[in-house]
Amino acid sequence: MWISPLLLCLLGAVAEPAVTPPTVLEAAAPVWPAEVAVPAGPVTVLLRLTIDEAGEVSRVDVRESAGPPFDRGAMETALRWRFQPARRGDVAVEVQADVPVTFEPPEPPAVAGTPPPLEESPPPEAPPVPAAFATTVRGRAAAPPPAAVSDFQIPVGQLADVPRHSASDLMLLAPGVMLANHGGEGHAESIFIRGFDAGEGKDVELRLNGVPLNEVSHAHGHGYADTYFIIPELVRSLRVTEGPYDPAQGDFGVAGTVEYQLGLERRGLTASAGMGSYAARRLSLVWGPPESSESTFVGLLLRQGPGFGPNRAYANAGIMAQVELRVSEDTRLRLLGTSYAGRFGSAGVVRETDVVDGRLPCAADADSQFFCLYDPNQGGAGQRHLASAELQTRLQGGGRFVQQAFAMMRQSRIRENFTGFLNDEPPVGESQRGDGTEQSYEGSTVGLRGRYTPGLRLGAQPMPLELGYVARFDDVHTRSRRLRANGGAPYRTLFDNQVRTTNLGAYASLRALPLSWLTLRGGLRLDTFLFGVEDRNRPTTDRQGARLPEESVEAYGFFASPRASAEVRLTPALTWLTSAGLGARSSDAAALSDAEFAPYARVASAETGLGWRRGSDESSGPEWEARGAVFTTRVSRDLVFDETAGRNQPVGPSQRLGAFVTARFTLRDFVDLQASAAWARATSPRPGASPWRLWEGDVLPYIPNLLGRLDASVRGTLTPFAQPVGWTLALGHSAIGPKPLPLNRSSEPVFLFDVAARARWRDWEWGMSVENLLDARWREAEFNYVSNFRGPDAPASLLAARHFSAGAPRTFLTTLTLHLDLIQEEPP
Repeated sequence: MWISPLLLCLLGAVAEPAVTPPTVLEAAAPVWPAEVAVPAGPVTVLLRLTIDEAGEVSRVDVRESAGPPFDRGAMETALRWRFQPARRGDVAVEVQADVPVTFEPPEPPAVAGTPPPLEESPPPEAPPVPAAFATTVRGRAAAPPPAAVSDFQIPVGQLADVPRHSASDLMLLAPGVMLANHGGEGHAESIFIRGFDAGEGKDVELRLNGVPLNEVSHAHGHGYADTYFIIPELVRSLRVTEGPYDPAQGDFGVAGTVEYQLGLERRGLTASAGMGSYAARRLSLVWGPPESSESTFVGLLLRQGPGFGPNRAYANAGIMAQVELRVSEDTRLRLLGTSYAGRFGSAGVVRETDVVDGRLPCAADADSQFFCLYDPNQGGAGQRHLASAELQTRLQGGGRFVQQAFAMMRQSRIRENFTGFLNDEPPVGESQRGDGTEQSYEGSTVGLRGRYTPGLRLGAQPMPLELGYVARFDDVHTRSRRLRANGGAPYRTLFDNQVRTTNLGAYASLRALPLSWLTLRGGLRLDTFLFGVEDRNRPTTDRQGARLPEESVEAYGFFASPRASAEVRLTPALTWLTSAGLGARSSDAAALSDAEFAPYARVASAETGLGWRRGSDESSGPEWEARGAVFTTRVSRDLVFDETAGRNQPVGPSQRLGAFVTARFTLRDFVDLQASAAWARATSPRPGASPWRLWEGDVLPYIPNLLGRLDASVRGTLTPFAQPVGWTLALGHSAIGPKPLPLNRSSEPVFLFDVAARARWRDWEWGMSVENLLDARWREAEFNYVSNFRGPDAPASLLAARHFSAGAPRTFLTTLTLHLDLIQEEPP
């Protein structure tokens, strides 16, 4: 059994920036509970209040209990308080504050016969509420309470120091996540999460500031989602909800939802230029205008290089800009625009036996063979343009209304060859033309999203109700063709569809606190889809004679998914959370027939686990967080990669049983450590088997049982020659267990180490990062199937062989950064 020593460190917390704390406007005195005998002295309950941007108390949690009667009284009292909201500069922010509520014993009743006092005493003043609070900023709007143990709000914070290839790598901060890429620098990552081979998005809903990124009926795979266009420096945090437990999760949220949340804390201009191994070049410019919030920024990123082996060149450029405007005291408008274009080459896969025997068309040494290729026609290109407008309004009585409109245009073309010369059926007398495929996709999306929280209360306790909706329309052209090995010209169309899809969805969720230690959440989501497909690849004749090579198909689908959770606060720092829910993946429109009630892939999931958090009342003190849970999931119609089609294909039902543990430790501006380990078993149940026997069945291929990840960053300051010099050391470590392959084969475990170091003096910063520090020869994607890469006239072997795409060797990147801060910073 393999164990990675560095993954034994499981520590965690959240580093938070300082703000101007809230001040008291109205504070009612607590009333001594009538059912409690009067003791000799006062009684104190420590509460954690969530104070929103309007100064209202939106949530109350008991941190240190004095018993149920006092806890209830303290919570009811706190909900009547009003505050001047906390601010970062001129912007009101939502914060959490630890506030003690002290109950003073009431005066004893007068004894009969005692004369009344000569003067009536003035009424006692309400006990003062502390003017200073330990506040924890949660951003412009606080993160919602978790829907499950595996619902993570992950601030990137200091862990941005860890080397990362792109914004996709930030997903590794969530437990049980692995990424692989067999397509090249610019191809969307294959995501493995929670025991799912989620492909490039088929089982994971991906969003950017609320804008959905999954592409319906993509030729490369339904749900394809490329996050390569996101500039890493502009990602403030991620919300990763593993499992379908939040009613706000929509289509493709089978294994979960990942949402990138943008923001730039640093004000001023930061320019960074990098040069690395294999002539890699990287230039980034990010600017945060002074006197504006972190939601206003502009970023530019250029990347280019020939790659670490033949046919791996890449070049791409992207820009992201966002502005937040204050419309009124209670209303803000956020505008986001992005534009991206790139192209890349790909080496594809190679047969292990050909590498070992030195048959590939490269130099004979082991490294040249390992990084070689068969088909130089592989690679791709893509463009994406996105615009979003989001209006947020704080309503009277504590309610909130959010309305968002978005539009996207994108185009992509991907060329791959997994089997060589195996599947073509050439004309009589001709040789095989090759199995290369060209998958192209272009289309546009427009949509609306919204949510409304009316700020309801049941008695003195808030009853957060949220109502939300989504309306999305996609008009896309998706096509797949076979390509000749000689020259790459297309010779056959596999499918050619014009697809129009309308998704209308709505949800309602409610949170209640029937007891001071119990929180209940529940909700229901409804989704409808209308599919319109124009198939442009029909035959020109049928049994009745000549016909047009086109046909129209329309279908409709509907799905309801309830979700619920129960949170029990065992101690002020320890909670037990159990969640269950249904989710769905919509149908690939290309597989539907006319007037069909469109089938969904339905998922049922449940989990239970513990969460623990301990932090300092001082912003510079240490914070710890740890979580662990066990889960199970069942999918009605799963998808598994098929090498002959070059995309995922249906395989029937599947089930998963798994567990994870994750932890983070933060000592602000000094240490940030996060580690996680996850285990999952994915199987295809045998016909007639009991649904309760989750550990039985045929193991699904390509999904690793064990995953581990460690991210660590340490910062400090030296003063050589009386000059302050800031320094940073960072480490990233991934441990990937053996992956089952078809025909009872398995891959080798993978251990990767990435390190980085930086030093800053005044406005200048030098950095060095090394990925794959130990220069491991690892296989980023690995398969086991039949192929023929010997040539068009060579006899095809019926024996399956192992195929792989090579992972990158050790690579260096040196960067020089200039910080042109328009607001004076503290010296590092």
